[in-house]
Amino acid sequence: PAVRELPNAARSYGVAQVETMRAGSRIGTWAWRSATSQFSHGDASDAALRPTLLPALLACPQVASGRSQLHTEAAASKNGKDSKAGLLAIGAASGLAALAGLVGSASADSAPSSEAATAGARRPEVQAATHVPAPFEAVKAKQAAASSAGHPEHETVMDNPSHEHEESHRRHWYSPLGRLFYHGHHSGNENPYKIESSNAVHDAEGLPIVPGNKSKAPAVPPACNRDYPVHMVVDLESTSATLPVSLLHKYPFWTYDGTVPGPMIRCRVGDVLEVRYTNNDADGIGHNIDFHAVTGPGGGSAVTYCEAGDVKVATFKMLHPGLFIYHCAAAPVPVHIGNGMYGLVLVEPAGGLPPVDREFYVVQSEVYGEESEENRGVLDPDYAAGLAERPMYVVFNGATNALTEKGPLQAEQGERVRIYFGNAGPNLVSSFHVIGTIFDKVYREGDLLSPPARSVQTTLVPAGGATVVEIDLPVPGNFTLVDHSIFRIDKGAIGFLKVKPRGGDRRRDIYDSADPPAPCPGCKLHS
Repeated sequence: PAVRELPNAARSYGVAQVETMRAGSRIGTWAWRSATSQFSHGDASDAALRPTLLPALLACPQVASGRSQLHTEAAASKNGKDSKAGLLAIGAASGLAALAGLVGSASADSAPSSEAATAGARRPEVQAATHVPAPFEAVKAKQAAASSAGHPEHETVMDNPSHEHEESHRRHWYSPLGRLFYHGHHSGNENPYKIESSNAVHDAEGLPIVPGNKSKAPAVPPACNRDYPVHMVVDLESTSATLPVSLLHKYPFWTYDGTVPGPMIRCRVGDVLEVRYTNNDADGIGHNIDFHAVTGPGGGSAVTYCEAGDVKVATFKMLHPGLFIYHCAAAPVPVHIGNGMYGLVLVEPAGGLPPVDREFYVVQSEVYGEESEENRGVLDPDYAAGLAERPMYVVFNGATNALTEKGPLQAEQGERVRIYFGNAGPNLVSSFHVIGTIFDKVYREGDLLSPPARSVQTTLVPAGGATVVEIDLPVPGNFTLVDHSIFRIDKGAIGFLKVKPRGGDRRRDIYDSADPPAPCPGCKLHS
């Protein structure tokens, strides 16, 4: 609500004139986008902000700083009136950026007082970082150390920085006007986020450079745990691999990073995602990546198309928080998705997500195949079956047994679990359900800004969509993930969540019976 009303509150102070001059326009856009990110979870009303807006602007040192730094450019305007309006817009935008820092940290159920607003505008340092990433090469070294120590599932190991690097980061990010530039609009033909050298710590815009935060299913990358954007460099590689899809069959998959699904990528709203994409497909097939999290033509597919043996690099600004599918969009698109080229991108909101005990990454998909006449036990892709929407298998994480015999999800009694669930399709809608639990929270369609639905039994996830669910586990035992279009369990859409007892309390007040449990013969659901 505050974001929608702030423009109205500020219009009388000259922000409406920001389009009349280039400098004012640029700074104004940066400020509004910065404010949008910071205010996304605020409840401050326009009525509470109006009385404090002008005093805060006048008291804010960024106003004077903005005028000083851009006075030359503004004065070059042919129209003196526009120049004055531009200067006023610069001051207003700078002050509003300071207000964004104040209100973004305010509690959701109270509006800031006039005194607090003015103090916050005078002290932009209240937004100082609580965590700053180590230099790119140092983090890479820690990744290698973590991998050799037996923790290869996470690609990023964050560490507290040295004091010297922290001060360097603050100089780039927390300079009076620096904050405005990171949610910004840019003109011109050059990429503002260019990395000048291989050992650079910041990009050309001043964003700290960090390596990709990604993991293989069902593991989830660690939370971002920061209150500022970064330039995240993600390496992705396309390969072809014949992998088991069931106990009876293998399938000739096309993959991202050699797995189905591809890796889960985790970043934060406002981050710049640099994708360095290499196509090493042994079949010589061209591929690309359509990120549903990306704003721009083809979701990035137009600038990532890569023939075999080529490398493409592209940068994308993460403007919207949420859980998003990514997939190959090279023609024919259904074939590339059906052959395993998909994954999830989690874009955390500015305030992050509430902590939970465990997180899991699960993607449902369909396999359209027919028995190969040349290779026993290997399926050939069946395009006709795809057109008819009649899959041979419907699977979680690429195989019928990926979450059963091969690797069930595991938790402990009393824990709270979050599942990031995607549906790659390419055709079917999923009726996602976990037998024996009720979803305490459901962030429908991957929406992390709206209040979640509560106490939901089953949630629909469309093809090319995603959801986030949270469940509490007060009772130990085995719980079953299914697509409740229930015939699909016989096509492989089944997984287990095994909850180990902890302590002596089995919570018989919640779940009890006179006789011990006895699953029916041949039961797939309650083993």
